[in-house]
Amino acid sequence: MTYFRATYLSKRFYLLGVLLVVLFSLGHFSSLFFFLAKIGLLLFLFAMIMDFSLLFFAGRRKISLVREIPERLSNGDENIITIFVKNDYAFPVSVEIIDEIPRQFQKRDFTFTTRIEAFGEEQLEYTLQPFQRGEYDFGKTHVYTGTVVRLFIRRFSFGEPNRVVAVYPSFLKMRQYELLAISNRLTEVGIKRIRKLGTHSEFDQIKEYVSGDNYRTINWKATAKRNRLMVNQFQEERSQQIINIIDKGRSMKMPFNGMTLLDYAINSTLVLSNISLQKYDKAGLITFNKTVDSFLPPERKKGTITLLLEMLYKQETHFLESDFSLLATYLRRKVTHRSLIILYTNFHSPPSVKQQINYLKNIAKHHLLLVVLFENTEVSALLKDDTKNVKDIYTKTIAEKYNYDKRLIIREFKKHGILSIYTRPEALSANIINKYLELKNKGMI
Repeated sequence: MTYFRATYLSKRFYLLGVLLVVLFSLGHFSSLFFFLAKIGLLLFLFAMIMDFSLLFFAGRRKISLVREIPERLSNGDENIITIFVKNDYAFPVSVEIIDEIPRQFQKRDFTFTTRIEAFGEEQLEYTLQPFQRGEYDFGKTHVYTGTVVRLFIRRFSFGEPNRVVAVYPSFLKMRQYELLAISNRLTEVGIKRIRKLGTHSEFDQIKEYVSGDNYRTINWKATAKRNRLMVNQFQEERSQQIINIIDKGRSMKMPFNGMTLLDYAINSTLVLSNISLQKYDKAGLITFNKTVDSFLPPERKKGTITLLLEMLYKQETHFLESDFSLLATYLRRKVTHRSLIILYTNFHSPPSVKQQINYLKNIAKHHLLLVVLFENTEVSALLKDDTKNVKDIYTKTIAEKYNYDKRLIIREFKKHGILSIYTRPEALSANIINKYLELKNKGMI
């Protein structure tokens, strides 16, 4: 019974069967067609027996497969899945591989077709790009195998029926930025080289002068004592507090390219926190809407980024209205040292800003506040379109009004001494790192 459950009839089987029926039908009118039909039937039966025997009784050698899935997937990034398939038959086979990928990807016909030589191996790769955090269930991998005759298809199934893989915030992008930062290649992903202004740095040590050192850093007292030129060496100020605050309210529900603004903010928070830790600063996190439901005090410890990753992964929201008064009170009570506060939110209109401006001013009194605003890329695209009729004129007018409101919001923040950054969602990580490095080099943190 196992043989029959794993056996399927191919299209070739049905086509040849139909051809035999036609020949036998014509045999009623011509003995030649009847003779050909009998010969064809004998050949067909022989091919069936041979094909079935090769697939099921040709020794114990079969098909083997291994599917390699990362322990966790990175949200918003292309994750590589690798399939190794081996032909243990003593003859070439054609295979169709169907992988049961998670339902979130909405693909039921995820197939690969290839031919594998006798005792040969094949490596297949494909990528999955999730747009939501959470648990994803992978099903089995099925291999439909046929010989050269290909009248029957044999199915092999591999893997666990429900393998759960978690999709975490974009740790692949975090690693990419980390490696580029270590090798001083951040310009490759849009990070600008910023000329260091002033001397906003901490004293490190006194060293002997070498050609190229700034003569203004000469330490005359040490020079006189040692009878040779000595200079003060400085390093960037360290241990500054960088706190990412994520608004999980209604305004962050808007999707762009498959991901919500909330997930863009979460990915950016992870990347920036890792870069700030590389710069010897402390990274912290607050998430809120009606209540403050997550708080990681600014710290720089060995497991900080792992703890941050787990906290960001577990973020859930019903996208309620956010309470900025509660946020201001919470910050005043919990964060007593001056910090760089990066607030990820999305104000749509000047009236919505005026409702919250007093709370934001209160935060800006005690901290350096940077508000992140998201550009609606679909609206921006409408501004570039040509107007062909009255409907297009109305649409473009509304888009221009929306764009003008965003400029008014930025102007309102500037009037009250609040920094802001207006960015496309997909460019958020690069732009926020640029702003962080700029503020650090200006000595504003």
